[in-house]
Amino acid sequence: MLKRIVIKFGTTSLTNHTRELSRPNMLEFVRQIAELHSEGHQIIVVSSGAVTAGIEILKNPKIAKDLPAKQMFSSIGQGRLIQLWTELFSFYQINVGQILLTRGDLSDRQRYLNVRDTITTLIDHRVIPVINENDTVATEEIRVGDNDNLSALVANTVAADLLILLTDQKGLYNDDPRKNPNAQLVEHVTRIDPSIFNLARGGSEVGTGGMITKVEAAQIAMQSGTQTVIAAFDEKNILMRIVKGEKIGTQFKPEMSPRESRKRWLLSEQPRGKIQVDEGAEVQLKLKGASLLPIGIACTSDVFSRGSIVKVVNASDHLVAVGVTSYSSDEIIKIKGCHSQSIKERLGYSYGNVVIHRDNMVINKEIEP
Repeated sequence: MLKRIVIKFGTTSLTNHTRELSRPNMLEFVRQIAELHSEGHQIIVVSSGAVTAGIEILKNPKIAKDLPAKQMFSSIGQGRLIQLWTELFSFYQINVGQILLTRGDLSDRQRYLNVRDTITTLIDHRVIPVINENDTVATEEIRVGDNDNLSALVANTVAADLLILLTDQKGLYNDDPRKNPNAQLVEHVTRIDPSIFNLARGGSEVGTGGMITKVEAAQIAMQSGTQTVIAAFDEKNILMRIVKGEKIGTQFKPEMSPRESRKRWLLSEQPRGKIQVDEGAEVQLKLKGASLLPIGIACTSDVFSRGSIVKVVNASDHLVAVGVTSYSSDEIIKIKGCHSQSIKERLGYSYGNVVIHRDNMVINKEIEP
């Protein structure tokens, strides 16, 4: 089964316990991702390492590691980091696209939609997004603060099937393995409660993360239906083994799939408006699992904004689907009945070829009475 996978590489994973980015380590990760990519999986990379790259460029100067200094190092190193990823992936004829985010980009509705659309468009075109926090402009108020939680927020945004968090430990232990040689690996977690966080508090590693932030990330991911695996970066073929289902590291399994989680969310929210479709569009949605295109839209009712949850109905006002619209009611009035290629001509801009993407829609037959 093909999967949408978010892989987070921390500083330790990329440096291999040194003070510089390890090209051999990064190339090995790229080799595995390239193989997964060739199998059809959709891969999204969340990468730390910009600050380390900046320090490397300046030959490890003894400069205070306060926020302005880290922002300076990040500014210097971000170009080097994406250059490395670009060059290494090019060995496998794979293109990458850089995305720099802050929490503000994921908490503001319009910016969130832009982030989601950019990521999904990249992976639809078989380009691997490489995401990092935008440290050079982030303030304490809009920082995520660590790439573990950022990767979970990204997984939530794109409804990923799997989140992989690589670290310098084999996973979550019932005690600190550095201090207790008898510490046991916790192989499965189905519910994250205070006892799980207590297990994570003893860990520490290079960078801004640690086991506690990985458990926080797993909790975010589980709530959106995404399975999370915390595992050691230096295990042979670690990415391949996790994706193929090998029981390795600590696995956090949600009670529902991303699809079921998204379905429940869509049905729990009050629709803001209604889109009426013609018979042809109704057939495409119900029987072929298609996205809703402007050509199949007859009219709208109520006023709603881009990103709103709306009902999709037929000419008899019977419910066809519920979904998240990529266009506002005013915009839909202008593009209804036209071919997707004409959207930009009519609006002067475009948010994509579809009004409601199939991934953001629940068909009536799936709606429980």
